[in-house]
Amino acid sequence: MNQQYRLFVGVDWAKDEHTICVLDAGQKVVDRRTIRHSGTGIGQSVDLLAKLSGSEPATVAVAMETPRGAVVESLVERGFAVYSLNPKQMDRFRDRHAVAGAKDDRRDAFVIADALRTDLPLFHPVRLDHPLVIRLRELSRADEDLQQSQVRAGHQLRDLLNRYYPEMLGLCPSVDEPWFWELLEMAPLPARKPSKAKLDRLLRSHRIRRLDAAAIREALNVTALKLAPGAAEAASEHVLLILPTLRLLRRQRQELEQRIEALIEQMNTEGAFNEHRDVTVLRSLPGVGRVITATMLAEAPQALAERDYHALRSYAGSAPITRQSGKRKCVVMRQSCNPRLRNALYHWSRVSTQCDPRSREHYQALRAKEHSHGRALRGVADRLLAVLISMLASGTVYDPTRRAAAKPIQ
Repeated sequence: MNQQYRLFVGVDWAKDEHTICVLDAGQKVVDRRTIRHSGTGIGQSVDLLAKLSGSEPATVAVAMETPRGAVVESLVERGFAVYSLNPKQMDRFRDRHAVAGAKDDRRDAFVIADALRTDLPLFHPVRLDHPLVIRLRELSRADEDLQQSQVRAGHQLRDLLNRYYPEMLGLCPSVDEPWFWELLEMAPLPARKPSKAKLDRLLRSHRIRRLDAAAIREALNVTALKLAPGAAEAASEHVLLILPTLRLLRRQRQELEQRIEALIEQMNTEGAFNEHRDVTVLRSLPGVGRVITATMLAEAPQALAERDYHALRSYAGSAPITRQSGKRKCVVMRQSCNPRLRNALYHWSRVSTQCDPRSREHYQALRAKEHSHGRALRGVADRLLAVLISMLASGTVYDPTRRAAAKPIQ
């Protein structure tokens, strides 16, 4: 495989500067330099590699420890063969040249280039994703970040209320509903009790039927906690500062949900995105909603497009790891995987066991064998991935009757 490349380039990338080492097929250093992370610096390095290759970029193989970014995209766009390696692989390759543990950027760039020269099959070729996939990935990750920020703000609000106004938590323990935020603004302190008319208008405007004004007034009409002078007032001011943040996060998440849904529909449009016209196939599976669909399409587009079940289950963390030495053998959970895919797979299998009889049967069979809850869900997820790849290969949507007629689970 190495005969198609005349030059091997290792890039030790960083935040501000990238170190480049260029080797020929005989391990001779052709060029070595450091470039700035800027449009000018990256452009100059790409021009240099094009000059060294004699305007034949396909004869140059470039490797680095990241599969995406400005450097990767610039090189792929110019026709260079770009490969990525796991940082753990890099750590092992480094031991070939310095068993004492010496490390610096120049050495790392050389090690990457030399490893690419000698062990090319161990590297993964980088392919640029479709623009729709790139956009979907960015939106889905932004939605996850907003969700985490919303949860953190909710925890802060709950902690503050528990400090000086625990009666409020009995009305809305999740503290994530807009009507509850408006109620806090009406009654930020235990001494302030809103009138029945105001509470009726509040509940009607938000269509809350599980509570009425009398129940709210009764819940708030208790003896307040005895705190140091000014403590309750200070905590209430903090609460009122958090409420606008919660409203903003909620509004942004709703907007992101609409954008993601629209983007998925665009990918599903006939002719708009040829590789992912199978969105309908994915969404037909039990337990698959907007979040699962977006995560699967954004985080594993290549494995889905290639119908590669083994790559997909490994990347998602459902494939176990077997460790055997002599008479000792153990099977453990795979830790090295995409955490977003693992999380999506967990919730997919969890919901599937609730709405799909076949998945529920599989889960119960694994639990009967004394497997843990997580291990049983991974087993369900692994089976669902096999069904998904089979459906994508045949172009058929999910049919529960066909799966129910399959061979019983042992």
